[in-house]
Amino acid sequence: MIVVTGATGNVGRPLVQALAAAGEDVTAVSRRIAEVPEGVRRLQADLAEPETLKPALHGAKGVFLLTSPDFLAAGNLSDALRVIRAAGVPRVVLLSSQGVGTQRHPSNLEDAVRESGLEWTMLRPGNFASNAYQWAESIRTRRVLEAPFADVALPAIDPQDIAEVAAATLRESSHAGVIYTLTGPAPISPRQQAEVIGQAVGEPVQFRELSRDEARSRMLTYMPEPVVDATLGVLGEPSADEQRVSPDVEQVLGRPARTFADWAARNVAAFR
Repeated sequence: MIVVTGATGNVGRPLVQALAAAGEDVTAVSRRIAEVPEGVRRLQADLAEPETLKPALHGAKGVFLLTSPDFLAAGNLSDALRVIRAAGVPRVVLLSSQGVGTQRHPSNLEDAVRESGLEWTMLRPGNFASNAYQWAESIRTRRVLEAPFADVALPAIDPQDIAEVAAATLRESSHAGVIYTLTGPAPISPRQQAEVIGQAVGEPVQFRELSRDEARSRMLTYMPEPVVDATLGVLGEPSADEQRVSPDVEQVLGRPARTFADWAARNVAAFR
């Protein structure tokens, strides 16, 4: 049995589906109860309250760890890892961030996993293709995409690819002790994303560039300030490593990573 925390999000949901489709017994854990595929067990629990995880862990061979943006302020991953280890679970897979490797984000979560005594794998995705959902309302209502750094390109990763890599690393012990950096197959800028979404919806999407200050003000309404500043740093002044296409998705899955156009076509309903 495999336990998936954060099971209702952009990565957790397709991960649960992928594991269930592969014939695995799955327990989907989230802070709010949500629909899950037939045959999947669901449990309301919170990594910030590790004791709530105990009912999910009996007989588990692996746990996928996905923390919320506010987790560092609310909880300690070491506490959850102690509960997981005490339950006899041998392996964890952590959804980390490319920013840990480029030292833009703190390494607290990865450090806790390394020190846990458990077999581990780290997944470090870069810019998510699904971040484009932030533009959905303006594209639906005005056919306008507003973003900073119009022509700075990053290789956006499809959350479905993250989920499929996570499924492979949870099912196969050969990935133990490995860190995978997960990116899309080619860099794409916000201006280019507007063009791709326009092609998906069948109508042109106008691009309007925001200043850094405008973008920061908007982002502070839904993200903590340190996360906002780190994110703007990546979007506006990415390092060579942050713009580099990683081979790790193809290495694990045996196929190229999905393009942003693939993601937009699959999720076009959000923009119509």
